[in-house]
Amino acid sequence: MSGTGGDRTGRTGQTGQTGRTGRKRLGRQFGWLWAAYAVSAYGSGLGFGALPLIAVLAVHAGPAEVSSLSAVGPAVGALIAVPLAPWVEFRRKRPVMVAMDLVRFAAMATIPLAYAFGLLGFVQLLAVSAVVAAAKIAFNAASGAQLKALVRPDDLLVANARFESTNWSSIAIGPPLGGAAIGLFGPVTTVVADALSYLLSALGITAIRGREEAPRPTGKAPVRVGALTDGWRHILGDPGLRPLYLNNLLVSGLIMATEPLLAVLLLRQLHFPAWQYGLAFAAPCLGGLIGSRLAQRVVARYGRHRVFRTVGTLRAVWLIGLVFVRPGVIGLLTVMAVELAIIVNMSLYTPVLATYRLERTPDHLVARTLSAWSIGQQASIAVCTALGGLLADITGPRTALAVAGLLILATPLLLPRREQASTHRPEPSLSHS
Repeated sequence: MSGTGGDRTGRTGQTGQTGRTGRKRLGRQFGWLWAAYAVSAYGSGLGFGALPLIAVLAVHAGPAEVSSLSAVGPAVGALIAVPLAPWVEFRRKRPVMVAMDLVRFAAMATIPLAYAFGLLGFVQLLAVSAVVAAAKIAFNAASGAQLKALVRPDDLLVANARFESTNWSSIAIGPPLGGAAIGLFGPVTTVVADALSYLLSALGITAIRGREEAPRPTGKAPVRVGALTDGWRHILGDPGLRPLYLNNLLVSGLIMATEPLLAVLLLRQLHFPAWQYGLAFAAPCLGGLIGSRLAQRVVARYGRHRVFRTVGTLRAVWLIGLVFVRPGVIGLLTVMAVELAIIVNMSLYTPVLATYRLERTPDHLVARTLSAWSIGQQASIAVCTALGGLLADITGPRTALAVAGLLILATPLLLPRREQASTHRPEPSLSHS
């Protein structure tokens, strides 16, 4: 986005300064964006796993239907998001973010309403899952472009690390509280909280001040068919982004594919109590606070390329440990140790990757690039989850976990072997003072 003059640090005149606590202050406008993200993240944390739970408790769905909520719904949402990418790109980003929050609120709000009148069905849950997934992709694309406009280039890593820290803390805190709320108030309680969080997020976005100019098309009409694939063309044509994208597709897909497999192994075969199962995933998420806080320090000391190679490898080598889970306390500690190791490395790696991706993407392609990245990742997760479930049905969950753990060991071969010179530096940001 092009600048309009004025205070380029600005937005509040605080960007890049360090407060009394030693934390770098990124400005009031970033603070509103971060607050909007936080309230939405914690709402989603409370509602984590709510749709499959409602499918079991309220709709009496079978295993195949429950699995489809985790695979088919988000995959359909990714398809819906494809034509949304150019629409997001060539519009002001804050109104798009507000609109996507309102869409998610409306979709989630239909669930408690239908439940109250005894009309809730599985098809509705599947439709809500798809709509929310599509709106999330569009929101994140607009949010990334807005972040690039609000924050100085040198502060992008700090900003992305704060988002990452918030994400992991919401996953650590939200699901246990959500489980308790469901036990006390019923299965749709957390869905109501999640829906309301989108309203609060929309209010936070509207609090961001400053005039946002409408993006200007770069010569060609934004509605052309090729605009749908511009994001992928940029990613696959960039020698720095291409290997990171391919690596991310496989790592994300294989890690997420183990979640339903591990649920079957722990709950059905090893007979872990439900509270232990929740603890096994919630407690290690606190490791996300460690990794995200280390990101800036590690990059400053070792360089970004070494982070990609070393940390990118470390986040992939631990998954095979899930094969050796046994009953009892030792098994619980094994799961927690493996999850902690993965999360610490992922939370360090992810903000570095997010910052690098923004730096190598010109402003007029940010939304389409982020959409393409998210759509590809969501599709990979859906495919790997479906294949993992099929393999588990044939051979058992432990064998499927072993296959995923062995396959992911090959993913570091896709990481870039040499550092790429930056080809796209961020253009001057909009003034939001």
